[in-house]
Amino acid sequence: MSILSRLLRLGDDREKRAENDVLTIEPMRRSHLPEILQIERTAYPQPWTEGVFIDELAMQSRGSRHYLVAKLGGRVVGYGGMIYMDDAAHVTNVAVDVAMRRRGVATELMLDLAWEARRRGMSSLTLEVRESNVSAQSLYRRFGFVPVGVRAKYYENRDDAIVMWCTDIQGDEFERRLQRIEAERGTAS
Repeated sequence: MSILSRLLRLGDDREKRAENDVLTIEPMRRSHLPEILQIERTAYPQPWTEGVFIDELAMQSRGSRHYLVAKLGGRVVGYGGMIYMDDAAHVTNVAVDVAMRRRGVATELMLDLAWEARRRGMSSLTLEVRESNVSAQSLYRRFGFVPVGVRAKYYENRDDAIVMWCTDIQGDEFERRLQRIEAERGTAS
């Protein structure tokens, strides 16, 4: 093999490695479900079934849901979604592969969900988060969510959920918040 062909191959390898390091966000499709279900089973004590995801994707095609996947190197490493209810978007789930947590994947998913809620004209975002999941609560606070109540024994009829809302997402302040998060994501996700 000539030096030139080795250098060209090395360049191709660098490009492939660079592609594998790029996180992409794309609409969720049925073909993603095998990888999603693996993440779902590790993220939740009572995971959604394949049937639930299929139903949600059918509702997405009718415009009442929005689901995304995060991919790294062609592999699904996270997902998130929301339901549109009147003028509020309710975040149904954000889950990340255990090996990819604390790397900004959830932040990227939340950014895309928040921007989409704004595009859809929603006035607020809402969600429930397990009371013991302080890292998720911290992420949501970064986006402007504040606790507004508790749903007792919401999870598995055992753990409480904190209900969080983020209001006035059409306002300039929320837009600036999203822009700040986007600007900071390379240094602190």
